Amino acid sequence: MKYEVMHDFPNRLRIRCGRDAFTEKEGYGLSRLFLKFDFINEIITSHRNGSLIIKYDKNKDYILDFINKIRIEDIKEAEPTEEEILKKIDTEFQLKLTKTILKRIFIKLFVPYPIEIIKVLYDSIPFIKKGLRSMWNFKIDVPLLDSIAIFTSIFMKSFNSAGSVIFWVSLADLLESYTVKRTKNTLKNSLAINIDTVWLVKKNNNKDKSNNNKNNDFDLKNNFDLKNFDLKEINEIKAPISEISRGDWIRIRTGSVIPVDGAIVSGDAMINESSMTGEPLSIHKTIGKIVHGGTVVKEGSIIVEVIAINEETRINKIINLIENSENLKAEIQSKAEYLADSIVPFSLLATLFTYLLTKNSIKALSVLMVDYSCAIKLATPISVISAMEEASDHKMMIKGGKYLENFAKAKTIVFDKTGTLTKACPKVAKIISCGNLSRDEVLKNAACLEEHFAHSVARAIVKQAEIEDLQHEEYHAEVEYIVAHGISTTLNKKRTLIGSAHFIFEDESVSITKKQQKLIDDSINEYSTIFFAMDGKLEGIICIEDPIRKEAKDVIIKLKELGIENMIMLTGDSENAAYHVSKELKITEYRSQVLPEDKANIVQDLQDKFGKVIMVGDGINDSPALSVSDVSVAMKDSSDIAREVAAISLLSDDLNQLLTLRILSERMLNKINNNYNGILAINTSLIVLGITGIMSPSNSSLIHNLSTVAFGALSTRKCLDK
Repeated sequence: MKYEVMHDFPNRLRIRCGRDAFTEKEGYGLSRLFLKFDFINEIITSHRNGSLIIKYDKNKDYILDFINKIRIEDIKEAEPTEEEILKKIDTEFQLKLTKTILKRIFIKLFVPYPIEIIKVLYDSIPFIKKGLRSMWNFKIDVPLLDSIAIFTSIFMKSFNSAGSVIFWVSLADLLESYTVKRTKNTLKNSLAINIDTVWLVKKNNNKDKSNNNKNNDFDLKNNFDLKNFDLKEINEIKAPISEISRGDWIRIRTGSVIPVDGAIVSGDAMINESSMTGEPLSIHKTIGKIVHGGTVVKEGSIIVEVIAINEETRINKIINLIENSENLKAEIQSKAEYLADSIVPFSLLATLFTYLLTKNSIKALSVLMVDYSCAIKLATPISVISAMEEASDHKMMIKGGKYLENFAKAKTIVFDKTGTLTKACPKVAKIISCGNLSRDEVLKNAACLEEHFAHSVARAIVKQAEIEDLQHEEYHAEVEYIVAHGISTTLNKKRTLIGSAHFIFEDESVSITKKQQKLIDDSINEYSTIFFAMDGKLEGIICIEDPIRKEAKDVIIKLKELGIENMIMLTGDSENAAYHVSKELKITEYRSQVLPEDKANIVQDLQDKFGKVIMVGDGINDSPALSVSDVSVAMKDSSDIAREVAAISLLSDDLNQLLTLRILSERMLNKINNNYNGILAINTSLIVLGITGIMSPSNSSLIHNLSTVAFGALSTRKCLDK
């Protein structure tokens, strides 16, 4: 690669390859090449002039040598990362802002006044069109007020005032557009499907399907012959989703988000499509039916043939509709927009009364140049969006402003226990053999069943088997997962169960001897317990050590100091385990052995009693409660369905993020209220000065629009830097 070193500073190198050296997407590909080296911290590419800025820790000579060896065929196109997209948005905003300001300065200093008048008339056309559109739709709103101010200034030959209004309104629109675009990109990423691996189904003697599905129509009969399809002739392997392509088959089980668009080739399931349709009730889908990425398997297990993946899926095509939904707006933002438009008639009436009382068109114009609505409508959404962006900087993804507002106002928080107040990676404390199987056989068979399900307890069992090097082959029948109860299958022609005491002894009526009961009573103490049974008999007990998070106690104390009055813990675990955790954390109210539907009912009862409720959880069994709460928070290692349902996802495994979230949301509301007070004070002063004749329309417009932009800019300030 030919290049010229433009700047060479310590740990920072800038080179230029010349215009047309690479395209924008090839620039992103170049970034991938360089970032393979761990000593390179950041690389910024610009396709406009073919430049690269490389920030590194060491090995400058190696970097230059590497650049010399890059050939044209080494440069591949790539899609930008989230960070690169944000930088692009920042750069475009800076260019537009600089261009707008320099153009204004140039016109005022160097353009003859008659030409400036023509420029003002030309620039006023879009604003007047918007005003006429509002009148046509019988709307008295901010665009109408702006257009009247501009038109009146032109009519009174106050072209400086008209030009000032156009400039500052344009600047305010530019600032709002930038902030909205930047944070919506973050919001878009929080709504996207983020799944790393899938269970790839390998079919023996599988035909090459590379030529299938080239069009958008999916013909089930042309892709496989159901008569020749035998579940015994397949096996499953865990594979990166990046390696999945059209025509592949993947297994999706209860509680998992479907990562692709595809057609069911085996099995049936209840599919929750609320992310696509908004319909809360699950739909039963069988062989031949189409399923979409982003939807969730609530019950059942299916094998899906991939039709579309990544950006081709329907969920990615409608993300823009989701992120722009009015339902995601904060209530305070919606109120601000309504208030802004409702103030406009009063501004017009104030202008009219000023003219009638003073008979002075200049004073009336001074009043017209000032309105409260513009600043309110600009500053409030920017405050909300900026807070959401700040949350993403602290590894918290929020799906809408209303959830941030509700988090600030809620006085009640409900915690799940396992994986939330306790560590996300519990450990197997001991394994007790209660029947014919040895201890190792109990663990091996349990791991064989549990590896298909994303829950912290399941992961603990699978991990313990790995630590003990117990190999477990897939020799069981189809696995059925019963939410918050357990797993059932057929193993060596025997009905095999693993799950809670309620599931094993009450639902499945597994027999238990007095000796086994005494063994349970003497052994489990504060442990969470999983029971393994075969052919109607108890074979083993797996005791799970569920250590409390070291930060949990401190977080609960500080949440109370931040205004959370009611702390409740809900768990499907035993009374012993629940009591132990609640006593340690000083949580006065808890419920043990709670079923998923009961969790949801409890949350609804708390809403009736205390108002807004925050629910924090991580498992499949938490999803009903998460879905009915006012603010649902999913932990970092949550199941797919919990992340799908949750309004807020924590991307760091630390409960202290709840404190950060509370402080951030409260300061956001304080910022909005302070903005209201400031806007009221400044604009009221301007109106008084205009009526008394102390301030001219031009100066009134200048200060009003300057203050509007200032409030917009101040609204972007970080809340957590205080």
